Amino acid sequence: MANYIGAIDQGTTSTRFIVFDRSGRIVSVAQKEHEQIFPQPGWVEHDANEIWRRTREVIALAMEQRALTPSDLAAIGITNQRETAVVWDRRTGVPVHNALVWQDTRTADAVAELAAEGGSDRFRAKTGLPLATYFSGLKLRWILDNVPGLRSRAEAGDVLFGNIDTFLMWNLTGGLHVTDCTNASRTQLMNLLTLDWDEELLDAFRIPRAMLPRITSSSEVYGHATLESIAGVPLSGILGDQQAALVGQTCFEPGEAKNTYGTGCFLLMNTGTMPVASQYGMLTTVAYRLGSQPAVYALEGSVAIAGALVQWVRDNFGLIEKSSDIEVLARTVNDNGGVYFVPAFSGLYAPYWKDNARGVIAGLTRYTNKGHLARAVLEATALQTREVVEAMQKDSGIELEVLRTDGGMISNDLLMQFQADILNRPVVRPAVHETTALGAAYAAGLAVGFYDNIEDLRARWSVDHTWKPAMESAVREQIYTSWKKAVTRSFDWL
Repeated sequence: MANYIGAIDQGTTSTRFIVFDRSGRIVSVAQKEHEQIFPQPGWVEHDANEIWRRTREVIALAMEQRALTPSDLAAIGITNQRETAVVWDRRTGVPVHNALVWQDTRTADAVAELAAEGGSDRFRAKTGLPLATYFSGLKLRWILDNVPGLRSRAEAGDVLFGNIDTFLMWNLTGGLHVTDCTNASRTQLMNLLTLDWDEELLDAFRIPRAMLPRITSSSEVYGHATLESIAGVPLSGILGDQQAALVGQTCFEPGEAKNTYGTGCFLLMNTGTMPVASQYGMLTTVAYRLGSQPAVYALEGSVAIAGALVQWVRDNFGLIEKSSDIEVLARTVNDNGGVYFVPAFSGLYAPYWKDNARGVIAGLTRYTNKGHLARAVLEATALQTREVVEAMQKDSGIELEVLRTDGGMISNDLLMQFQADILNRPVVRPAVHETTALGAAYAAGLAVGFYDNIEDLRARWSVDHTWKPAMESAVREQIYTSWKKAVTRSFDWL
């Protein structure tokens, strides 16, 4: 009997394969980064072939580490960077263009064109999403319009589209063209209620239906792996990365929420089996759908730049040598010295949705040193999170009691304490930090009976550490007021 469950975690900067035991403990893990391609300011691309190659490599490495065979795995789930768009040749599997990454802003003119005809919220009732460069539908349209002869090939069904989950599934199974409803909900082409591609949206975005994958649930047996190192293992879970973290944190009740601190920052709150329309800049999205059960929805606050800002001060600024140095440097000062860093490198996402905003450092004086800047870099993530929490509470009518956290930045104790302070509520780190991969493993395991039900999963969640607020109210509000002032300075830069 198979004792383990696998998860492919394909993220913005790297790809991992993690093998978990039944309790959620990591048995084996391998990770490899891939190139970030910046052809022009605001453009961000990935080589989808490189991602597929890295996926094969990390699967083989993780299996070799513990001398695992395919029979050791009950199933494999996939979780992925969501809005990154790939188009490839149906016959050869070769991508026709680099993948356009979720951060890419080249579709700003198309956003403006569509908004001029009916406002930025013209499709929100059907999709839960405002018009923005973020989502993959307009990225797909850009590829169709800019690769010669591609549109006619697409209409004939000779090329295929998918987010990264679909591209990996197609390659892993030898040609299965599917996506799950969480990923489909991030294209701006799916109707939230029917969970199917919407003809009105396809017409507005000029997308041929023939190139789109079949939409499935997040937990079912889609097919079996043909890759030698995992040959025959059921592929039975697909979740976009942020929805996977929600499942990995076992947020199965309305009002339960998690925040993932990764390249960006993404706060999701379970709202139950009916979508909640946002009035305050949140996204309405599919949280998960387990087999034939009704879909569960979430409100999401998406922040474009979080951990990516730490990488930026490391790589572009040379302020630190490695990402973990940011906390050491920030601890050399007691506060931010009045400095605020608004990282609107690709515009502002929730709750503002301003594509024409750009990054700002405000409050500099001769007193400012690199410790203050490092502190401002970390505080930017927590301050953006507070803005999202406040908007989400207004939309949902639910007061957040505690924030469950995950992602690479939660090992930063200074950031987590500041997050508790600025929110004035407890912040919790779970015992298993890899909740995104774990959520994909949970979805795959439920589909094959490796796990019995969501109560079985909930019983496995436990707390590693809790940070409690310790900041004086007057200080908290002064910091937040100054932050809001700095944010306005980033508006309408272009």
